[in-house]
Amino acid sequence: VQLQASGGGLVQPGGSLRLSCAASGRTFSRLSLGWFRQAPGKERESIAAISWIASSIAYADSVKGRFTISRDNHRDTMYLQMNSLKPEDTAVYYCAAQGRLGLATLEQEEYDYWGQGTQVTVSS
Repeated sequence: VQLQASGGGLVQPGGSLRLSCAASGRTFSRLSLGWFRQAPGKERESIAAISWIASSIAYADSVKGRFTISRDNHRDTMYLQMNSLKPEDTAVYYCAAQGRLGLATLEQEEYDYWGQGTQVTVSS
């Protein structure tokens, strides 16, 4: 499975961005997916996950109510809508896929395929 995250950039506090994750190499509709981020000097953080049929979704407390994960199985793409962005959201954002038909999980060890990240910078 190949994953490519895009859509990052520089945004002011309180602003919004939408990240996309395009997948190839396997039937997209059978992939459970997640978003993760890593800020400089910090460990990678799990932030959102969605199951293969979108029947279950999970969010980290740090983004709950501000971020929305979704997927379009016709476009083989997952999204992360990020609203009310804060400086502490600054990080490289990654998407990842499980190698099996799993539930939405924020456990990073459940993910087998990882894409290259996209930088999100929240600053005035």
